[in-house]
Amino acid sequence: MRVACSVLTVVMLVFALGACGESDEEKAQNEVCDAKADIAQQVDELTSLNSATVTADGVTSSLDAIKDDLNDISDAQSDLSSDRRSEAEAATKAFTNSVQGTASQLGSSLSAADAKAQVLTAIDQLAASYQKAFAPLNCD
Repeated sequence: MRVACSVLTVVMLVFALGACGESDEEKAQNEVCDAKADIAQQVDELTSLNSATVTADGVTSSLDAIKDDLNDISDAQSDLSSDRRSEAEAATKAFTNSVQGTASQLGSSLSAADAKAQVLTAIDQLAASYQKAFAPLNCD
C-alpha cells in the first residue's frame, strides 16, 4: 500500500510539474532572443555581400526579415520584466533607425556602381549599429 501511494505521489508530481509550462515572461524572453538571433543572421548575410553579389532584392529581403523580427520583439516587450523591457525597447528603437536609414539608401544614387557602394557602406553601418544596440540584450 505504501509503495502504491509513493508511486501515485510521484506520478501526480510529474503531471503537476509538466502542466506548469512557460510563463508569459519566459515565452516573451524566448521570442526576443529568437528574433535577436535571426537579426544577427540577417546582418551576417548582408555583411557577406560585396559589390559583385549585392542586389536590391537581396538587401530588401533581409531588411524585411529584420523589420519582422523587430516587430516580434516589440510585440513581446509587454510581457518582459521592466529591466528587460527597457533593454529591448532601447535596442529596437536604435536599430530600427538604422534599418530605416539603410532602406532609404536603396536606389538613391544615380549610377549602379554608386548605389552598390552606398548600400555596402550602409550595410557596414547597420552591422555596427546592431552590435551597439543589441549588445546589452543578453540571451545567454
